[in-house]
Amino acid sequence: MMKRSFWFLSFMLLAAPLCAQAEPLRVPGFTAYLSPNEDGAHVSQRGGVTRWQDPNVQVLWFGQFKQTGELKASVSLRLPKDTESRLQLTVAGKSREAKVTGAGNDTAVTADFGAFTIPEAGYQRFELKSLNAAGAPAGDIEALALDGPALAQAHFNLKERRNAASVHLMYPTPDDAKVEWFYEEVTAVTDPTATFYMACGFHRGYFGMQVKSPTERCIIFSVWDSGHEGIDRGKVAAEDRVQLIAKGEGVEASDFGNEGTGGHSHLTYLWKTGEPQRFLLGAKPVDANHTVYAGYWFHPEKKQWMLISAMKAPKDGGYLKGLHGFSENFGGSNGHLQRKARYGNQWIHLAGGDWQELTTARFSHDGTGNTDRLDRFMGVEEGQFFLSNGGFVNGFAKYGDKFDRPATGKRPADLVLPEIPVK
Repeated sequence: MMKRSFWFLSFMLLAAPLCAQAEPLRVPGFTAYLSPNEDGAHVSQRGGVTRWQDPNVQVLWFGQFKQTGELKASVSLRLPKDTESRLQLTVAGKSREAKVTGAGNDTAVTADFGAFTIPEAGYQRFELKSLNAAGAPAGDIEALALDGPALAQAHFNLKERRNAASVHLMYPTPDDAKVEWFYEEVTAVTDPTATFYMACGFHRGYFGMQVKSPTERCIIFSVWDSGHEGIDRGKVAAEDRVQLIAKGEGVEASDFGNEGTGGHSHLTYLWKTGEPQRFLLGAKPVDANHTVYAGYWFHPEKKQWMLISAMKAPKDGGYLKGLHGFSENFGGSNGHLQRKARYGNQWIHLAGGDWQELTTARFSHDGTGNTDRLDRFMGVEEGQFFLSNGGFVNGFAKYGDKFDRPATGKRPADLVLPEIPVK
């Protein structure tokens, strides 16, 4: 009898979490995205989704589910008094409609869409559509309200920041290595606006490619000043400022701030998605306290290396350290889109030595990737590392996970080291 009672008690303890009722969840309107036009309404922490009058624009939320089963959904919104709004919510391929009448005085009303079924674990998309005439207010959206057993252990980002997490791959090198050159190829797999795929990162700066708008892309090379000023370069003493030594044809050079300060340079060029972009970063110590860092990019049409810029960094005098790459979503309005790029054929050249291939990388992410956005990971495909952030796609890597790609054993035959300008 005692043995049976112990077995029964153990079974109940194990089964209890599976039967526990999930708490209702309120997903704020300010965490939503707009599609296909991210400017088709206004999203803010104070007002939620406002100025939504275009029926061609949908309001989207995304959540990760661990359980299947029933999920009840409603939307809390504000409408002018006696104004009607017809809305449609689509979840897991099923659509439900609801009609609400405004109460005015900023009083919220509820559009109840009833129950849906979550058929499988993973990310689900919640698409709210206006069935009203163009120009008619659909309502100011306060929140998506969810309840039901499928909600157990579900994960939503509940913070105002809608950017995908920034993700990095770090390349281990010996502490005493005098790394003079760093070569890498980066291939964009996807290309949403507000994306920066950084190829050659180091302790004093970064070098990569950006999607600034649907019609503008560029190659960026920047180097940080010395000192501790994070915002205003005008406050940086002359002896702590990076100096521009040279720049390539068509390259624009300027200051930057608000993320540390330093010297910035970029070439406006419509680099192509799916086509490897080649980067070469060099370091030349000129005395005990200064190093000139130079970024070279291989021009796909001219079939030759071109200098983006060379900058003299004070309070340095060493070589390249902290080699890494990253993918950044610097605009949150389209943080629901996936950013993915492949990073491959990494090589370093040591001062007075030879080329060495880098085939190991470790994964890391920013604070947004801790608990808010879990759609961030890296891996290996087609013999290259890849980074993926955003898109609410399944995939996960732990901070610090190590990955190895297969070695090629062959550096690019056309890679002839240029002479770094120092004056």
